[in-house]
Order: sequence, then structure tokens, then C-alpha cells
Amino acid sequence: MNLVFLGPPGAGKGTIAALAKNTLGIPHISTGDLFREAIKNGTELGKQVKSILSSGELVPDSVTVAMVQERFACADTGKGFILDGFPRTIFQAQALESMKTIDHVVNFLLDRDMIVKRLSGRRMCKSTGRIYHIVYNPPKKAGFDDETGEALIQREDDMEEAILNRLHVYERQTEPLIQYYKEKGLLRDIDASGAPESVLASMLKVIQA
Repeated sequence: MNLVFLGPPGAGKGTIAALAKNTLGIPHISTGDLFREAIKNGTELGKQVKSILSSGELVPDSVTVAMVQERFACADTGKGFILDGFPRTIFQAQALESMKTIDHVVNFLLDRDMIVKRLSGRRMCKSTGRIYHIVYNPPKKAGFDDETGEALIQREDDMEEAILNRLHVYERQTEPLIQYYKEKGLLRDIDASGAPESVLASMLKVIQA
């Protein structure tokens, strides 16, 4: 089964993808992870991405498409995949269409207040990258990492003003994509406000119907 996940920051796409990949037995392909892996391994595409990001530019569609195409060549995508973070533009969606047939585009819906609550409550341990949440996943001692004892920080992009800006950018970028897939009859809207297990169950019910 070939799936595309859409949804605003904080909708839990990564969490649901991690659960769904085990349930469905297909890989979760995140473009962010692909970029980091390619840079770490020093591949030709990785060198291109590193140079582009170092200059402060956005990675062009052609490079992103090439990286996804390279990932599709791996044997584990034979039974399907979950794409997260791709496509982001109509050009990328059309390029994807020329490579693979998409079965469902799952659009995770979450209202603004809940998104702000989820993201603004996140706290991170700088040295390990471990993520906590002051409501949903608090550390044993408020404000400190469970293992290292370090003071937790709030990332700048998890502050309310930055969150609202990210949402604005997401909505502007993704609205044409949502319309594109709606017109093709592939869009499946899922309420993402519940616990991850219940969101997963709702999604499986819709895509396996």
C-alpha cells in the first residue's frame, strides 16, 4: 500500500507513521530523514543538499524528487511505503505520480488551539535530543532530563509566534496539494485530536475499507 501523509506541524504524522509502519509492514520515508542520512553518508545528492542548506536556500524540487526516487530503489519499498514530508508542491506530486501509484493520501486534521497546545508544551534535552511534553509526557522532575539531569529547553520554533508562522506557511503551501488530491479522489481526512492508537485505528479503518 502506497500512502502519503499530509497534516500541519503537531498533528502527529511522525508518531502515526511509526505505528503504521509496523502494523502495515511498510517503511516510513521522511524527506527530513533522507536529507540527514544522505549528508551523513556523503552521497552525491547528500553533498548537494549540504551545500544548498549551508547557503540558507531551500532544497529545490528536482533534488528532493531525485532523493525520493533513489529511496524507492531500495527493496523494502516493494510492498509499499508511507511518505511524510513529500510531496510539498504540485510539481513534486506530479513527479511522484510518474514514479508510483498512490493508494491513499491521509490528511490529518487538527485545530489551531490544539496544535499550539501540543507544540508549545514540548521541551527538549539539548545534548540527547530527547523530547518531553509538559502535559502529555512530562519528565520525572519538572524541567530536567530524566537521564542526564540537564535543564530542558524550549526550541525557538516551538514558541507560539513561531508555531503560528509555521502554520501559515504550511496552509499556504499545502492548500493547493489538498485540492489536487481531493480532485483525484485520493484524499482521506482523519481527525488527529485523539490518542495516537485511536488515530491509527481510524486511519486503518478508512484505508482498508
